[in-house]
Amino acid sequence: MIKAELEKEFRNRFQREATYHFFCPGRVNLIGEHIDYNGGEVMPCAVSSGTWLLLARNDDKQFRFRCLNFSETADLPVQPAYTKTGKEWFNYPLGVIHHLQQAGHVLEGMDLLYYGNLPIGAGLSSSASIEVVTAFACSNVFGLHLDNISIALLAKKVENEFIGVNCGIMDQFAVAMGQQNKAILLNCDTLDYTYLPFEIGDHILAIINSNKPRTLADSKYNERFAECGAALQRLQQELDVKYLCEITPEVFEQYRHLVADPILEKRALHVVTENERVKLAGKALEAGRLQEFGQLMYASHRSLKELYEVSGRELDTIVEFCHTYAPCIGARMTGAGFGGCAIALVQRDHFDDFAEKVSAYYTERIGYAPGIFASAPAAGVRAV
Repeated sequence: MIKAELEKEFRNRFQREATYHFFCPGRVNLIGEHIDYNGGEVMPCAVSSGTWLLLARNDDKQFRFRCLNFSETADLPVQPAYTKTGKEWFNYPLGVIHHLQQAGHVLEGMDLLYYGNLPIGAGLSSSASIEVVTAFACSNVFGLHLDNISIALLAKKVENEFIGVNCGIMDQFAVAMGQQNKAILLNCDTLDYTYLPFEIGDHILAIINSNKPRTLADSKYNERFAECGAALQRLQQELDVKYLCEITPEVFEQYRHLVADPILEKRALHVVTENERVKLAGKALEAGRLQEFGQLMYASHRSLKELYEVSGRELDTIVEFCHTYAPCIGARMTGAGFGGCAIALVQRDHFDDFAEKVSAYYTERIGYAPGIFASAPAAGVRAV
């Protein structure tokens, strides 16, 4: 259905047929929050919602950008380089085109129509989804032969250098490399990765959008980054480590006196225990122990709330409800925190009831409703 609708919209906007169709998912991080910059591993999976791109080449030497989610449009001549102007959505695909050209690839005119069903600014990687689908499309349409890891690295470069956001690789990697019914265990430093079975069977991955703008996320992110660095420095007086995640919880207990600051101790304790939870979560998935995985999700949220202090009333309210709802076996905030989304593992045949009840519970306490949708671990970027 969606394909036919989009083809019709493409005809309306460009008075011609689309010749290529692509899709790139968004992502959630299942567990392993705020440890990537401390040398730990993350465990994202691609989700079933994402960004569609319909495309046709043109002979007018123009890049024409249209999107069903935003009213702004751009018609730009093909030229060797571009710079970001303003905050419009089309800067994301434009940045991809710019960086492909800087890498020596020759691109010609294109008519591009985007449509996404990921909530914007909710921490589900809508921007990474747009970047990766654009790079993947250009590679296919112009025969650039880029593999998906190269596409993820290019998209990260766009985010860092063209858009000006100092993000890591997780988002772009997860949406480029996702596989159906699989989680990815990823070291963001080395790009070493493993696929883990994420067979959730009669459960659904519920994504609950707090609908709270993530106003504090960037400033608090930088603050936590600095706090972890300070804790590490103090531990390095006696420990030969490069990252906090090289320290086990047992070793940390032995040397925590070196930190000598209650705030820094809390931050470091989250990092070393969350890193341990990721390892345990990987073993639980490999053994098909979904209940155990759910308990680790709850423990992760508690740590992010009490030790790392990046949750917030909205996300805590969602997880609080999940604890009281028996068909939900695990829940946690996902992403940087201070708004954005929580995820929960809910029995499939209870999903509608869950959605109704969590919404009522949240609305009563917070004053506005959350957004709730069901997802499943999905494949990464692809032609459709």
